[in-house]
Amino acid sequence: MFSVLLFASVKLNGQTIMPVELTNGPIKEQLKYLEEKTRIYENYRAIREDMFQKIKINVSDTLTGTNLIIAGLKLKTTVLNQKIDSLSNTLSSTKASLDEMTRTKNSIKVFGIEVNKPVYNTTMWTIVAVLLALLAIGFLIFKRNLYVTSSTKNELQDLKNEFEAYRKTTREAREKASMAHFLELKKLRGE
Repeated sequence: MFSVLLFASVKLNGQTIMPVELTNGPIKEQLKYLEEKTRIYENYRAIREDMFQKIKINVSDTLTGTNLIIAGLKLKTTVLNQKIDSLSNTLSSTKASLDEMTRTKNSIKVFGIEVNKPVYNTTMWTIVAVLLALLAIGFLIFKRNLYVTSSTKNELQDLKNEFEAYRKTTREAREKASMAHFLELKKLRGE
């Protein structure tokens, strides 16, 4: 009779409805429910088989779902890492292009040699300054030479005038001397 009662009670317990905590709640709450509702006998916890199977299925489903989420996140991480690598490569390429453009913008080709703009500007302005200084010196030398030429011309003209006057006076004196000599010769000849 006792065995019939035990069998009947097990049969009744086996057909009891599964508690809501084991069907809807998260795993933590399900384990907490089992901990509170089950008994410990000689260091063993007595759990109904249907509850154990339900927890086992729930834990397995949760682990499978979590593993799928982890796999999805790993895939997403891989895709994002590839995208980051691609963007890093693009950034490196863009930086290289920017450096090249900056270098090109800041340099000028002179006789096939690239020269930095500030060096080019300094060199060109130095050349312009030297040329202007040479032009100024050349102009001053020209002005001085023009003055010297003009004064030399004036002196030459004065000298020519003086020479012409001297020649004229000398010619007149020679003519007078010649005439006097001729007259003397005439006198001596008796004419």
